[in-house]
Amino acid sequence: MRLLSLCHVCLVGLMVIGGSIFAAEPTTAQRQFQDFVRAEARRINAERHAPTTAAEWQQRREEIHDALERAWGGFPETPCPLDPQKLGEEPRDGYRFERWIFQTLPGVWMTGFAYVPEGDGPFPAILSVHGHWKHAKQDPVVQSRCIGAAKLGFFVLAVDAFGAGERGLGEQLGEYHGEMVGTTLFPIGRPLSGIQVYENMRAVEYLQTRPEVDGAKIGVTGASGGGNQTMYAGAFDDRFGAVVPCCSVGTYDSYLTTASCMCEVVPTGLTITEEWGVLGSVAPRGLMIINATQDAFQFSVGEAEKSLAYLRPVFDVTGEPTHLKHAIFDWKHDYHQPMREAMYGWMTLHLKGDGDGSPIPEPTLDVQDSERIRCFPGDSRPDDWLTLPQFAAREGRALLVDSKLPATAAEWETRSKELRRTLVEQTFGGLPQTSPLELNVEASGGSTVVGFSPEPGLQLTVSFEGRGGETPRTAVLLNLEGAAAARQSPLADELRKEGWNLVTLDLRATGDLAWPNDTIMRAPDHNSSQWSMWIGRPLLGQWVNDVLRLLEALSDAIDRDLGEVTVIGDGPAGLVALCAAAADDERRISQVAAVGTLASYISDVPYENQRVGIMAPGIVRDVGDVPHLAALALPRRVVIAGGVTGGGQVLDELQLQEAYRAPRLIAATIGADESVVIRRDAVDLAAALE
Repeated sequence: MRLLSLCHVCLVGLMVIGGSIFAAEPTTAQRQFQDFVRAEARRINAERHAPTTAAEWQQRREEIHDALERAWGGFPETPCPLDPQKLGEEPRDGYRFERWIFQTLPGVWMTGFAYVPEGDGPFPAILSVHGHWKHAKQDPVVQSRCIGAAKLGFFVLAVDAFGAGERGLGEQLGEYHGEMVGTTLFPIGRPLSGIQVYENMRAVEYLQTRPEVDGAKIGVTGASGGGNQTMYAGAFDDRFGAVVPCCSVGTYDSYLTTASCMCEVVPTGLTITEEWGVLGSVAPRGLMIINATQDAFQFSVGEAEKSLAYLRPVFDVTGEPTHLKHAIFDWKHDYHQPMREAMYGWMTLHLKGDGDGSPIPEPTLDVQDSERIRCFPGDSRPDDWLTLPQFAAREGRALLVDSKLPATAAEWETRSKELRRTLVEQTFGGLPQTSPLELNVEASGGSTVVGFSPEPGLQLTVSFEGRGGETPRTAVLLNLEGAAAARQSPLADELRKEGWNLVTLDLRATGDLAWPNDTIMRAPDHNSSQWSMWIGRPLLGQWVNDVLRLLEALSDAIDRDLGEVTVIGDGPAGLVALCAAAADDERRISQVAAVGTLASYISDVPYENQRVGIMAPGIVRDVGDVPHLAALALPRRVVIAGGVTGGGQVLDELQLQEAYRAPRLIAATIGADESVVIRRDAVDLAAALE
């Protein structure tokens, strides 16, 4: 069975039903997070309107471009040499087939096929970007439009996206660059959506080096994930005179009903614009949007029409209303022959100046075996080929080179204050803590159950197990698998035995509040994390907000002395605990512990046994790595009980000491030498928290 646009979560074994992915109807509790996110989107979109003048649109277009480029972490000021290298060619009927690689970023190579028409050039050119069909640029669906266009007199360049096709982790075709592969890019602030834009701009530069190409007449097209790339490339690069996204256009809001590939996520995207604002940047150049009647909700005809309602005024005010066309086919998610023929006609009109844009019949195709035509057949790819996670790790390490330790306590006080502000306001998108808590307190089976609202539209439930004692101590035990997993853990048993008050809860979108079938491959919180990034509120920040509001609720709801409050994060929740302590201006948290937690965001391999939600976009670039976050919790006691690498390897005590060298040295600088405690595991953790 064909992978029906992995980019739009048509993954093997999943069904897209009415725009939502789940095995059963979500409960009210499970639905509340999606309802919350969509309410945020409606609030953000409420003031947006179509432009009424060309000047108004031009200003808005510039603002959208600037904001999108920031969301993508910016583009290199000085491009590296393309250094194109030809790997082979073969003559075919009506065109020549060539295999190429060229460099898009230092050490990053793009694999591509050139389809060169017979005859005298220069020819108009088309950049063909693939979706998530298994064989990427080699796939018969992609080959078909390339061959058809070449036989109609277009120079066509088909390229592999980073992490897909011949650019995967391994050498076999069929790898997916989403889930925890693409997620490695978020902490460094370079999401895959932005890298794709930049790489496709470099592909245009390559096209313009070819003497057979008329560099002033270039188009771009792709389906599904390739349609998404087409939209952004066409919007950002004015060198594309014709732009044809297929089976991809809908609305950003519809992303909040389902899942998409990590390559589609634009962090803060909904705070910048809606999808029509990106598509509008193509105006007044030629834009044809292709939709299918049997497609999924998020790229359905109806959702596309919502964007077109705003797009049409954009093309009106820019003076070329006929340069926008909506082509609808009674078909499924695909790029089948009638769609291709519509594209040929549109490209012919806008790149050759011929015809009226009507469909052009497709020539006879000679589609080849996917494996036979590869740039690197079999296992011939160079051994030093840079994979997507390796690139993310390389860039992350470069960012951390400038993370110098403070020389004095005063220097750290100034720097840490600025880093905390950046963490809260920029990385987390703010921590709203002004709404009423709406407390509800009940006794239940020896525990006190506290209901509270961390933000309007969300209701969380806390279990407080009181132990009493002359010197009360309270532990907030966090687990992103949910409250039940926290309560049933050996750590909870140890805390009870040692007489601690124990607090557990389901943070938003976790445990009993998790969205059904939120898991995509290695990513257990795939969809909810994406929705959060779209609205500019990564889940890590939202979870921190839940913890801080929980502490506020406990102080109001529990009629007893809680004593010192320790926040303990088990596994990935250790990042939540560390960040909560860093952001705790009220000093309600006395000490913090991270148990078996990710020791560094930097990973040369896809994350294993982690959460997308802790990968806040730009956190390494703007604040620092996990140890730097631990340092921001000082001078509280910070206990590191075990840790793992991104790939899931358990670190021994010496490795942990080295990993957390920065907070240990900072603690010494500020006179809190004993504040950082490193332990190999969580055995007898309570003793380390005395």
